[in-house]
Amino acid sequence: MRVLFAVLSFLGFFSAQHAVAEDGPVVVELYTSQGCSSCPPADALLHDLAAREDVIALALHVDYWDYIGWKDIFGRPENTQRQHGYARAANERIVYTPQMVINGQDHLVGSRTGEVMGAVERHLALGQVFDVSVVRQGNTVTIGADPGPRGQYEVQIVRYLPKATVDIRRGENAGRTISYANIVTAWDAVAQWDGRQALRLRATISGDEPVVVLLQSVGHGPIVGAAQLR
Repeated sequence: MRVLFAVLSFLGFFSAQHAVAEDGPVVVELYTSQGCSSCPPADALLHDLAAREDVIALALHVDYWDYIGWKDIFGRPENTQRQHGYARAANERIVYTPQMVINGQDHLVGSRTGEVMGAVERHLALGQVFDVSVVRQGNTVTIGADPGPRGQYEVQIVRYLPKATVDIRRGENAGRTISYANIVTAWDAVAQWDGRQALRLRATISGDEPVVVLLQSVGHGPIVGAAQLR
């Protein structure tokens, strides 16, 4: 489901907080594909991460393996573009699956459980730069954050399908039934913010999918604030 519009204002202090990222949840992005035989262990790991309250786990299915025999039913070119954006920001020449990006900063092989969990714990210890609040009333979400370090930040709203199971009939995973968690269906940049004044943002959304709000440094930089409404 898409975000329909957003209006930004900087008036007053937002007091009603239904979801607040006080402890700085860690954002884990998994770039995966149903056509990738190396991805199921990473998909399973994302299931575990999605169950945690201190992690926002998001599965971004890419489309560049569709040609090898199975078209990923969740694959989105926008996800592929986002992964390429991270590669450019890190001066990396290739993209791959399964890849996990932790808080927009650490790029890891998504099936290496020890390395992924170590990175998650390090980022939990650091916390987030900004606490983000999110309230939903009907089709309107209101987002808030107090002033902090000055920068160029993008306010992003993400929607996801919490779970799905797929019978894969062709390609590298032919004959397997694989469960997926937190499958991204929309990722919209709705505003920019410099951090100098309180952030007060209202956006209209549709559908009943969970809502994730991210503050990310422009240019696929670090994620500096996050919250979600499941």
